[in-house]
Amino acid sequence: MVVPQASDGLGDPRLLETIDKLVELNIGDSVALPQLLVVGDQSSGKSSVLEGLTGLPFPRDSALCTRFATQITFRRAPTSNIIVSIIPDKNASNEDAARMKAWKKDGLTSLDRANFSGILEEVHKIMGIGDLSTGAKKSFSDDVLRIEVAGPTEQHLSVVDVPGIFRKITEGVTTQLDIANVRAMAERYMDNMRSVILAVIPANVDIATQEILEMAKVYDKEGQRTLGVLTKPDLVDKGAEDNVVNLVRGTSHKMKLGWCIVKNPGQQDLKRGADFDRHIAEEAFFKNEAIWSKLDRTRVGVASLRLRLIDLLTEIVRKEFNNVRADVIRNLKASEKKLKALGPCRETKDQQQKYLLDLATQFQVITTQALEANYGYDDIFDSKPALRIATAVVNRHDVFSDDVWHKGLTMEFKRQTAQKRVAESAESNSFALFATPSSKSTQPIQKRGKTTTSGFGTSSQSPSVPPLSPIPPLSTPFEPPEVESKMLDTRYHFTSGDLEEMLHNDQVASSTDKGIMEWIEKEYKGSRGFEIGTFGASLLHGMWKKQSVKWERLALGYISDCVAMVHNYICGLLEAICEDSRARSGLLSVLMDKLNERYRCAIDQTHFVFQVERNVLTTNHYFTDNLEKCKFHHTIDMVKDKTIDDVEHGYVVKLSDLHRATNMSNNESTIQLLHDILESYYKVARKRFVDNICMQAADYHLVRGPDTPVKVLSPSFVSGLTPEQLDRIAGEDALTRRTRAELTRQVESLKKAKKLLVMV
Repeated sequence: MVVPQASDGLGDPRLLETIDKLVELNIGDSVALPQLLVVGDQSSGKSSVLEGLTGLPFPRDSALCTRFATQITFRRAPTSNIIVSIIPDKNASNEDAARMKAWKKDGLTSLDRANFSGILEEVHKIMGIGDLSTGAKKSFSDDVLRIEVAGPTEQHLSVVDVPGIFRKITEGVTTQLDIANVRAMAERYMDNMRSVILAVIPANVDIATQEILEMAKVYDKEGQRTLGVLTKPDLVDKGAEDNVVNLVRGTSHKMKLGWCIVKNPGQQDLKRGADFDRHIAEEAFFKNEAIWSKLDRTRVGVASLRLRLIDLLTEIVRKEFNNVRADVIRNLKASEKKLKALGPCRETKDQQQKYLLDLATQFQVITTQALEANYGYDDIFDSKPALRIATAVVNRHDVFSDDVWHKGLTMEFKRQTAQKRVAESAESNSFALFATPSSKSTQPIQKRGKTTTSGFGTSSQSPSVPPLSPIPPLSTPFEPPEVESKMLDTRYHFTSGDLEEMLHNDQVASSTDKGIMEWIEKEYKGSRGFEIGTFGASLLHGMWKKQSVKWERLALGYISDCVAMVHNYICGLLEAICEDSRARSGLLSVLMDKLNERYRCAIDQTHFVFQVERNVLTTNHYFTDNLEKCKFHHTIDMVKDKTIDDVEHGYVVKLSDLHRATNMSNNESTIQLLHDILESYYKVARKRFVDNICMQAADYHLVRGPDTPVKVLSPSFVSGLTPEQLDRIAGEDALTRRTRAELTRQVESLKKAKKLLVMV
């Protein structure tokens, strides 16, 4: 069959050929390429239109009807040649893709109907399609058949034909799923914003009922890129011709590209074989039929349609070429970024081990900087403040120290309570406990025997020291007043998952500031023996346990927070450096046993230090210093209203007044001594306990010791993993492998596309 040729120029063959090569690279899924798309119902005459446009003898056998997209390209070349090949679908397996790429017909000079039918039969087998009744797995394929026709007289033209849509299944041939798949295939091609849609519709049907036009409207809402092609004008009912004429003339159902009309050969025409010339017969039909002879000659006949399509394709390629280039570059960058996010390929054991070794090395490098608080080393510390682990732990040290001081006491010591009350009443002009020569306090001061008025009332020349409260008899033991205590939290940081089950989240009651002297008196009277002016060691030991009982919960709350912060650091850093969630999850799963072991060591060390502190023992001279200060302050308290401003020597007191002021009974003296020893020892033990917990349990076991949780993920740990563990952690699942293969293919194709576009 002779294909009509255009009499005008070729346009820009370089641009057109470049677009064809881009199509061959199969980048259409990521970059919209200019193309002419032929769509229509199976019975619309689409195959005959395609045959008229291309000169290819498409078979009439229903078993060989179009079941896949076909790209047909014409280009000018010095010698005639026809190449037939297959472009595999992007989702094809590597084996299927390799088989289809290997299949090719080259060196053909012509295609008659028999040869073409034979080629299509081969293509069906390669793609694995056929009638279901013959055992084929599928009736349609997403692979693309590519036919390239080159020759010295060829005009550049490229069209894509997709299977005709249908609505009824054929038993043993098609299914309901095939109906949906074919429709989806047509829609996928129509969705390309740079395609021109050739909607082939029989002229003898009601245009308003044509599904293919409704589909085109979805993707071409303004009708800017849809060209209507009417077929079968010889079957239009008498009296209905005007409706068809109005379409072609553009007075009804207007579209920017308008309508064309062609007449396909009938069955009798085809039986004439070589004696029949489609183009002569078609030209005679539109010239001799009165109703059609008045139509614009550029709108009738397949020869005119071909010329129009060449012009359309040239126009759209020129218009969109720079946009295609920009899309290729943009999509290449996006695909490379996605491929990089997957990390290196991890199919073999060596690849998996290298991947994890790189992760472990990066983890330790960043951790070293984090523990040294060198946060300027990496921007990761700005984007993820939770990774500033050194700062977080040190701040928690301070909070723990304050908590043990303010929350650790069961009962506040007498001077601590007094200081707190002075602070609370500072705004009410309360009086300080101790006066200095420069103080403006109104406490009583004697000047050479003169008495002054203080804020506490009027004192005489030689007032007696107020006695302690009477000590109740042993038969009616003292009961501390009931004080409503607030429950205070011991935790400030938390983590997710099962780890919280091993951690502690207790509360402690607030310290009471009432009745410590009465409580000590009760304890003393309830356990004293025959000692005179002293007490048994077991008494102090028992009282110490009660006074420091809250330390354990405070320490466990502190170490639980440290465990949570360290674990959050490990998880956060892994999330930052390992974007593969599957690998990250697998790595944590293997790490957890060793991490839990180290977390448990820190908690056990906390229990150990607390148990050690249950005993009363110190060689720290600071204890004696504290005890002496307590005695000194008691003396000051007792004689403060006996002081005399000597001017020359400051405040002084008479020795006789000092003797009378310090006159206490044996019991009173012992009770006061017990209080002072407890207070002095508490100050020493508190600092020692806080330091030991921070240094041993937190710093050594969790942060900076030789075997801490942050040092578990190391190159040596990775080197000890079994092949099964390596595959479970770093091996890629089927989805990742498919994604990597597809992205690799995209990157390779887009790189080739970029190279082609740069050369134009």
